[in-house]
Amino acid sequence: MTHFPSAATAAVPAADLATDTQRPPRKYLPESFQVTDWASIEPYFVELRDRAIGSAAELERWLLDRSELEAVLSEDLAWRYIRMTCDTQSQERSEAFQYFVSEIEPNVAPYDHALNEKMMQSEFLPGLDPERYRVFIRSVRQALEIYRPENIPLKTEISTKQQQYAAIAGAMTVTLDGEELTLPRAADRLKSPDRAVREEAWRAIQARRMQDAQPLDKLFTELIDLRHQVALNADFANFRDYMFAALGRFDYTPQDCFAFHRAIRETVVPLIDDLDLERRQDLSLPELRPWDLDVDVSGKAPLRPFETGEELLEKTVTVFERLDPFLGQCLRTMRQMGHLDLESRKGKAPGGYNYPLDETGVPFIFMNATSSLRDVVTMLHEGGHAVHSFLTRRLPLSADKHPPSEVAELASMSMELMSMDHWDVFFEDEDELRRAKKTHLESVLETFPWVATIDKFQHWVYEHPRHTEAERHQRWTEVFDEFNQRTVSWKGLEHVKPYLWQKQLHLYEVPFYYIEYAMAQLGAIAVWRNFRQNPQEGLAAYQRALALGYTAPIGDIYEAAGIRFDFSTEYLRSLADFVRDEMARL
Repeated sequence: MTHFPSAATAAVPAADLATDTQRPPRKYLPESFQVTDWASIEPYFVELRDRAIGSAAELERWLLDRSELEAVLSEDLAWRYIRMTCDTQSQERSEAFQYFVSEIEPNVAPYDHALNEKMMQSEFLPGLDPERYRVFIRSVRQALEIYRPENIPLKTEISTKQQQYAAIAGAMTVTLDGEELTLPRAADRLKSPDRAVREEAWRAIQARRMQDAQPLDKLFTELIDLRHQVALNADFANFRDYMFAALGRFDYTPQDCFAFHRAIRETVVPLIDDLDLERRQDLSLPELRPWDLDVDVSGKAPLRPFETGEELLEKTVTVFERLDPFLGQCLRTMRQMGHLDLESRKGKAPGGYNYPLDETGVPFIFMNATSSLRDVVTMLHEGGHAVHSFLTRRLPLSADKHPPSEVAELASMSMELMSMDHWDVFFEDEDELRRAKKTHLESVLETFPWVATIDKFQHWVYEHPRHTEAERHQRWTEVFDEFNQRTVSWKGLEHVKPYLWQKQLHLYEVPFYYIEYAMAQLGAIAVWRNFRQNPQEGLAAYQRALALGYTAPIGDIYEAAGIRFDFSTEYLRSLADFVRDEMARL
């Protein structure tokens, strides 16, 4: 039987984790300390670098002091990023974020490396609890192996260029019926029963994206070149291999990803083909077009589960409280502290995220809600991430609070599915509730082909870093056609398809952070299956697993949740069949 390290949160009452709005007292930095410039920060790094350590206890104290400094810096950067994405048009906010990226992060990196060396060379390292620190030590050792000082300025340049994507995408709007709309709001029209309305909206969105297709292609090429150089500097053949090391992917290889792609193509893609054929028949269409994929086949108006961001939040709180009062209180505390920005508006960066705040422990949720089912799922998803932050907020080290994405996305995707029993809060009408559940379960299955598409494309991009734009477009189209919309007609739209990848911000901002969505989606279905069989124990196991943070390897965390970290064809087929059975019951 696997031994699971006891999370520090076990000693803290759950109610306190959810209700405490105060950051813990500082034990190393002055309470009044604020990040202003590098000169104010450097003395603390110098002290940590030069401090004499005479015992394992002193080494542990040194680790906690270092972690406190890291948490303060991390939270300061977080707020700069949050404020910038809430208003991409603000030069002041953009400059504040850029200052940290260009003036603070490059100066931190050499000290971070020196502190890693100090820790690993300490004669007292063997005196630390090997079970408690095994994952942390493994990660530090990996960071030492890939560190190169010449990559510091390159990473600064990469961060600056990544910021350009949010600014370009955040400025995209279209005008429909005389009204200027953000692209998320315009996309709501793709759910209209009126096919002409859908087509007009789809074409307008694509036309607007195509206006920036060339700048976005150029930006991506520049990022590829910079990232490839980072990899070469660190003695890797390509950026893909570098990122597998940088992301701490100790539990699987690129070959495992390729096998997962094949499993998805063999098991899930045919299911999606069947669903699309049913859709065409239900809509009585001679052929499906790209604008026919989001409309409800019942012919009824799009679901409108809420009208305002405040209503979305209040209903989500109710859903969470029904599952467990602790979950609802997490969101109430975030509202009390102003840690939410939910509604779509012009000038706001695209997408949605839950940003952990390492010192306070109360995260921030950002999203672009309009009034759709997709927004409900996004809120539940980010709410799952938020609960994860609350459950880990009192773990001793900042590193403990940042599990890899395979675990982080398990938290969010499981919440989407376990909460479905309480979606009547959003959909009082039984027919609408059934429509909502079926639509979401279809999207759960659709996650797999799209993730495989993005991931397989990324592998090719960085395995062939000198490719031309034309080769990139051709390869994208091939991969897209392998996994997506195989029964959909793109006649007359061939000029759009080669650029569809540009809407995926992960390619620009967080490269190789994507296959985790499919891995975690598989895990989330397994968590939901357990929850279906025993709701109380399923939810309890979910929370126990999340409370481990990153004090255990991925496989152990999944085991704590009562599931397997497994993406074999057989496991995928069994869970995909479970989803289809649940859809059939609706």
